[in-house]
Amino acid sequence: MGKISNLGYVVLGVSHLDKWETFAVDILGLQLGAVSTENTISLRMDEFEQRIQLIEGDDDLVATGWELDTHSELDSYVAGLESKGVKLVEADNSLLATRCVERMYYCDDPNGFKHEFYTGSKRAPVSNSFRSTVLKKGFNTGRLGVGHVLPVAKSGPETIDFYNRVLGLSISDYIREEIAPGIVADATFFHASTGRHHSIATAEMPSEKIMHHMMIQVDDMDDVGLAFERCVDAGYPILMGLGHHPNDKMFSFYVETPSGWAMEFGWGGIVIDDDNWEIKSYSQLSDWGHKPAVIEQA
Repeated sequence: MGKISNLGYVVLGVSHLDKWETFAVDILGLQLGAVSTENTISLRMDEFEQRIQLIEGDDDLVATGWELDTHSELDSYVAGLESKGVKLVEADNSLLATRCVERMYYCDDPNGFKHEFYTGSKRAPVSNSFRSTVLKKGFNTGRLGVGHVLPVAKSGPETIDFYNRVLGLSISDYIREEIAPGIVADATFFHASTGRHHSIATAEMPSEKIMHHMMIQVDDMDDVGLAFERCVDAGYPILMGLGHHPNDKMFSFYVETPSGWAMEFGWGGIVIDDDNWEIKSYSQLSDWGHKPAVIEQA
């Protein structure tokens, strides 16, 4: 069975495209892509034509795009999924054009969104290289993919089994912390073959939305602090202030998006070498910081 290389793109439903465009470009430092339409916004993070697609609709996670390196890897992977009883649909030309990929199959997640498995991402013309209006450097993407997502699990054991045994993602580690008397946060983290510490994680928790948060990572630590200041100055709620995770070593903060769920903006996440990796269980979500931030607006 072929292996997933990375989380190559994310598709989000949003109710206010105009608010998201401002947030994505002026605050986060993303760039508008050329394939935006009246009801969609295409966002770039690097030389790829599209890393995040915003579709007008309900505010939640719509799809995760998992990259396979070659057509033969995709064929092998699809055959492996079908042998496990997964019902797959092959994307038509319209969907391929929308996602900016050459080939793609998709299936449903137990929690209400779609997994899309693809090859052949479209690159932007060399004459239109990625440019951010606010970042000092750029985003940490490439072979590591877009970042990570944490969708909420309706059933933790079922979701963990689906991501690990069915999709073939490797478990990175666990975090189990009692965040209040009798309330335990129990999160499981998964990585793809190129080794970003986690491309997807999951946990059971009360939530009306599938999406808990998405993470994007920058190449310069200063860009985290500068983005934090932009969020505060623009009045975006800071859900968790600057802090550090013990498992992926990410220095980051969490801001509330125009859709209500959180965006983690980080630097310094580790890359896993499976030959030398030990799965651990941590007792803290953060080893310092990441406290709720009370910001007095000027």
